[in-house]
Amino acid sequence: MSRIPLEVEIGARALKGLLGAPENADALVIFAHGSGSGRLSSRNTYVAEALRKSGLATLLLDLLAPEEEIRRSNVFDIPLLAKRLSLATAWAREQAETARLPIGYFGASTGAGAALVAAADDRRIFAVVSRGGRPISRATLLSACARRHSSSLAAKINRSLPSTARRSKD
Repeated sequence: MSRIPLEVEIGARALKGLLGAPENADALVIFAHGSGSGRLSSRNTYVAEALRKSGLATLLLDLLAPEEEIRRSNVFDIPLLAKRLSLATAWAREQAETARLPIGYFGASTGAGAALVAAADDRRIFAVVSRGGRPISRATLLSACARRHSSSLAAKINRSLPSTARRSKD
């Protein structure tokens, strides 16, 4: 794999994603975008690039198919978005490039809520990081993932975030 993200399609709805990884990646971070955003969000692609430079693979994906986005209620349907995130996680665990990697979630806005719900149903998720949406404070999330899984991987994700994406009082 390379740092240059590759287009992928996931599941029966052919959800669009961008998978990128450096050689010998330490983990995979799956992005759950918020309402009105998607895999091409400039803010999240910037964060994903920083994570890849730090040795983490990334999967940015659209949790809804284009025809589903038309119905505004789908954008805020946290259980539906969490189900799609779980589908992407299962897909990543089946891919040769990412099967061996521990998986963490990076959620933004409603995607943060979806990431929390999906992680609650999957004990193998090593970390959940929230950007906006404020479903719970970022410090609490990092603390919880450190207790539950690997503090070193959670710290690596936190350190990898560009300073513009990091807020100490979140």
